[in-house]
Amino acid sequence: MKIPPRFISVAALAAALFVGGPATVAAQAAPAPLAAASTFSAAAVGDICYSALPSQAHDTLDLIAQGGPFPYDQDGVVFQNREGVLPSQSTGYYHEYTVITPGSSDRGARRIVTGSASQDYYTADHYESFDLVDHDC
Repeated sequence: MKIPPRFISVAALAAALFVGGPATVAAQAAPAPLAAASTFSAAAVGDICYSALPSQAHDTLDLIAQGGPFPYDQDGVVFQNREGVLPSQSTGYYHEYTVITPGSSDRGARRIVTGSASQDYYTADHYESFDLVDHDC
């Protein structure tokens, strides 16, 4: 399975290295405005410290960094964001990976969803809410 690239923009890298500015990820194109009927809810996207994730999420993030192998065929597929909880992006921006749930006979409800600009989101409730993973705590 091909793993999607994770990158930061050249402008953000240059700002951090040469100008001393913040290393923020600059969007290549402005995201499409949300439609009035959109179900995006900023309250549904929180944040979580890496250290607060279950150990199985750490395992999944390690597998993503290594490029696999993954325990399920569905791991690495494009996440469509049909629920509209994550910020709107073009198709192919997000990919999903299973976080194994001990005792579950199937994939369970826990996932890591990655964004092309190196964001990692964790959901424990099968896409009803997400937490952006803070890798620095």
